Amino acid sequence: MIAVEEAKELVELNTKALGSISIELTDSLGYTLSEDVIASISLPPFHQSAMDGYAIGLFKDGTPSNKFKLIGEVKAGDSASIYLKEGEAVRIFTGAMVPEGTMSVIMQEVVEVIANEIQINQEIKAGINIRPTGEQIKAGELALAKGTVLSPAGIGFLNGFGISALKVHSKPKVGLIVTGNELIKAGQVLKPGQIYESNSATLATALQSSDYHVSKIVIVEDNLESTVQLIKAMIESMDVIILSGGISVGDYDFVGKALSILNVEEIFYKVKQKPGKPLYYGKKGSCNIFALPGNPAAALLCYYQYVLYALRKMSGEPSCSLEKRTLVSQNDYLKKGDRAHFLKALAKDGYVELLDGQSSAMLHTFAVANAVVYIPENKSGIKKGEQVEVQMLP
Repeated sequence: MIAVEEAKELVELNTKALGSISIELTDSLGYTLSEDVIASISLPPFHQSAMDGYAIGLFKDGTPSNKFKLIGEVKAGDSASIYLKEGEAVRIFTGAMVPEGTMSVIMQEVVEVIANEIQINQEIKAGINIRPTGEQIKAGELALAKGTVLSPAGIGFLNGFGISALKVHSKPKVGLIVTGNELIKAGQVLKPGQIYESNSATLATALQSSDYHVSKIVIVEDNLESTVQLIKAMIESMDVIILSGGISVGDYDFVGKALSILNVEEIFYKVKQKPGKPLYYGKKGSCNIFALPGNPAAALLCYYQYVLYALRKMSGEPSCSLEKRTLVSQNDYLKKGDRAHFLKALAKDGYVELLDGQSSAMLHTFAVANAVVYIPENKSGIKKGEQVEVQMLP
């Protein structure tokens, strides 16, 4: 049995970013750039009006005046072939190309139109309401750096350069196996001794919420031969396999036996933590295999602490761990035993509240939690008012 910190270090050492692929920009949400993106054009690519109003030329003969001759208009998308001479103005709209010779763009609310002339009813300042060429970024500058995780804003920004495809790190193909004779699917009649299977839905949606997709989900009965064949097939086609249940040492726990038969390299088995002690991590070729406890809350906790880290690392993300905060505890808590504890909690306004129902079998508390409080193995507990390490759930 190893410490939490050692287990995390081993996951880090044994995972690396997958190769690069080319992907359509519109399909790239949640992917990580595998190379820098350089601005091919300036944004904006021309002097641009910041609002609806009037573009005015220089003062005629250099004498300040609030009246200008109206000679036309420029809409967004026009080439603005007009050249403004002294004392001239054009109607202009937000996003339109500002004509050469423009001194300022005046908002329409302070302009009065009289025949073919405008009168400006405020002090005129030079250079206002014009977005200069390259105000956002200039051609040749770094637009987004390698390692950036693409968000809707990032995709929209890159689209402004006319980019249709780009290079990103591939995302791991994930297979999910849930074991247990007692498990049945929702919609079936529950017989004595049976329970509805929930771990596949829990883990699949946890993956989905972090922009990962489960390629295959299988529920297998507690049978050694079936377990071996299923894991063998997934090793050949997946980058990551997540197993739930069957990793303890009971008579009908066949996952560990199957992994041994398949000569999977054991990186570690059992972590000095609560919940989630019977956690297994191994490798076969390039496939990473995590066998999680069958208890729902323990399985989800281990996913957040170890599996998600590996997935992010393999996807090339620069930050793989859960976000950490130091908050003030609203509870006393005395830790039993010498294992590290992960406690489901609710973080708000600089404080964190430990929730009732910390059992590894209880998902209800996880359903309302937005964080976990980490108590290391060498710490006996926490006191109300004490600052504690809080890991925010994604």
